[in-house]
Amino acid sequence: MEIDGVEWRISGGLAPYEEALLWMDERAAAIREGEARECIWLLEHPPLFTAGTSADPAELFNPQGFPVFAAGRGGRYTYHGPGQRVGYLMLDLDKRGRDVRCFVHALEGWMIGALAGLGLAAHRAPGRIGIWVGEGSAEAKVGALGVRVRRWVTTHGFSVNVSPDLSHFGGIVPCGIAEYGVTSLQALGLSAGTAELDRALFAHCPRFLREIGGENNAP
Repeated sequence: MEIDGVEWRISGGLAPYEEALLWMDERAAAIREGEARECIWLLEHPPLFTAGTSADPAELFNPQGFPVFAAGRGGRYTYHGPGQRVGYLMLDLDKRGRDVRCFVHALEGWMIGALAGLGLAAHRAPGRIGIWVGEGSAEAKVGALGVRVRRWVTTHGFSVNVSPDLSHFGGIVPCGIAEYGVTSLQALGLSAGTAELDRALFAHCPRFLREIGGENNAP
């Protein structure tokens, strides 16, 4: 499958993190050399933690002994595991305006739009990374994002909590934000599963690609 010339890839099962990271980096390198199409890859990982370039060891507790990987992306510690949809984005910003701020803002908007398509009102929170639901003391994070841009090709991307074991997030301070909780579509009472989220992401992807610009998106 593809959207506006971008390959749309979905993997079943649980993808080993190191193998996925290698595949993503090799695909990004091929895109830089003009040898491969851009790609959006949706997958799930087994339980693990990843450390971004700003990770603080004091924010890692890991009582269950999950593997911890240096991710190479921006940000701090994040959790990945079954029931969480991860999206890796290998997109060529050299052809899309070289605007990283626009890319991140559009990525947030894509996630919010897809969740709205499932009946969930999500939002950005000034000064806090991620996608949030609720208000006041009930506000909680339902999605995270962390990207890397090297020679204008993006890697890494986002995650949305569909039905993960939320207790696993207790092994870290998620993204360095201790004042707020983490939630999921399941915990919020939504019946939508990963397949429904994938369809919503697919439906809202063309707008995301238009917003980040580029020759692939001419009207």
